[in-house]
Amino acid sequence: MERTVDEFNLAKSRITGDIKTVIADSEDLLKAAANVSGEGVAVAREKFEEKFRSAKTRLAEASRPAVDKARETAVAANDYVHEHPWTAIGIAAAVGLLVGILAAKR
Repeated sequence: MERTVDEFNLAKSRITGDIKTVIADSEDLLKAAANVSGEGVAVAREKFEEKFRSAKTRLAEASRPAVDKARETAVAANDYVHEHPWTAIGIAAAVGLLVGILAAKR
């Protein structure tokens, strides 16, 4: 189950990165097209700018829940470690021991 969540998060981060790259490339294209004259180009550029702003807004809205959830998780983990430091140390030591044993077998 944890592996599936990790794979999903990895895919989501890749998609977000790709969308950000497309947006950056689109901004460069708009800057380059600003020097081209013509009524048709101006209309097309306005439509593109509108769609571009809309996509940028949707991306920001889509990433907001993930950022909020990550922040909540970090706060909860921090609170737990402060409330139960020895338990956290014991868990960390056990995980470290387990990883060491698994790494030694390879």
